[in-house]
Amino acid sequence: MSESALSIGLFYGSTTCYTEMAAEKIQAQLNSLFDEQVVSLHNIKDESLKRAEEFDILIFGISTWDFGELQEDWESHWEDVYQLALQNKTIALFGLGDQIGYADWFQDALGMLHDAIVPAQCHIIGYWPNQGYEFTASKALTEDKTQFVGLSLDDENQYDVTDERIEKWCLQLLEELS
Repeated sequence: MSESALSIGLFYGSTTCYTEMAAEKIQAQLNSLFDEQVVSLHNIKDESLKRAEEFDILIFGISTWDFGELQEDWESHWEDVYQLALQNKTIALFGLGDQIGYADWFQDALGMLHDAIVPAQCHIIGYWPNQGYEFTASKALTEDKTQFVGLSLDDENQYDVTDERIEKWCLQLLEELS
């Protein structure tokens, strides 16, 4: 796929704007790396998840609420996730959570989203190391527990490293896509 034909759909849900701000930073970083506008943002509160089928490359952003719960926009469209035709699509995930306040459920929604899309026979990229975090448990860990199933951000407790993590993750995605 030539760079000029590249089109990435970034779909997110955001209650308090933190996931939206992370999505905007990811969009800006990837557009900068590709030196063109390749990432379009889609707030699932305002747009159907069905639009995700229009893209070969997708990024899904979700936050974990309280005791391992889905963000409200994702929750209200959760059944739609299972109906999406995602076969042969390349998908990266990112999540926001609070590793200190909710240490037993850190990034659980990210793990739940991953588990919901895996059966669709898509290609998942962007796994992220779990070093540098302090949490007790997470549904977002890979089977060997060494990585998260996507970029994990904690703007509540580690806001100072969010931009650096996004930058590194976007470079990683660029490598995995080439």
